[in-house]
Amino acid sequence: MLEHLLDVVFPRRCAGCGRGAWPFCDACRLQVQPLAPPWCRRCGSPSSGELATCADCPPRPIHLARAAFRFHGPVRSAVHRLKFSGWRPVAEALGEAMARTWTASVPESDRVRAVTWVPLSRRRAAERGFDQARALALVVSRHLELPALALLARDGDDRSTQARRDRAGRLAAMEGLFHVRTPPPPGVLLVDDVLTTGATTSACAAALVRAGTRHVAVLTAARALTPRPGILRPSVGHADILGGGLASGSVVARGSDPR
Repeated sequence: MLEHLLDVVFPRRCAGCGRGAWPFCDACRLQVQPLAPPWCRRCGSPSSGELATCADCPPRPIHLARAAFRFHGPVRSAVHRLKFSGWRPVAEALGEAMARTWTASVPESDRVRAVTWVPLSRRRAAERGFDQARALALVVSRHLELPALALLARDGDDRSTQARRDRAGRLAAMEGLFHVRTPPPPGVLLVDDVLTTGATTSACAAALVRAGTRHVAVLTAARALTPRPGILRPSVGHADILGGGLASGSVVARGSDPR
């Protein structure tokens, strides 16, 4: 009864276009691109055949990386709604897809003992009032039945945007920017919203390794990739990864502006 009433009073909206069914309407769902094999076994970047490593692999000491989707179209819009508008229910949908991607594609997932996230700077946290990576990590940890630990802190405030830098510039900007707040377990799953060059996650991984972690894997909601005809595919046929969390009209959250 309460669930039906909430549906009537607070209709769900598509996280991609803001108009259709939650979390993705049928039109947006057709544009969603889950990442699936064949791919690079280390970083999960799609390829025409199975690879051990590839040119897209993030820097060491990241041992393994996976992302649920290509950072494109409706998924890009959904991440931005979460990141900049505080649509917290988006974290539930994307986090569930991330957990499904992890369990379906990582045979050595038992090496991970806890989930943590890339922390925002104090300035960013104050501006947004919301940490999207933490929100995703909490959902992932619940689905994977692992503890979510606030292991990392950001020592500085990188005021210049990372988006305009190449990989070398990002790596230089991130060096020494993070430290570990508490002794980490030997295996850590590091969560963030988007993997681009891997500079930020690599800096976090380096801090964890210096503190004693031996295995750092990265899991993100999306990954920024150059389109590759015939390699990056639409979502049709990937219901196992999309799951209930991203099925059209699934009950994840309500509200015309669900913050």
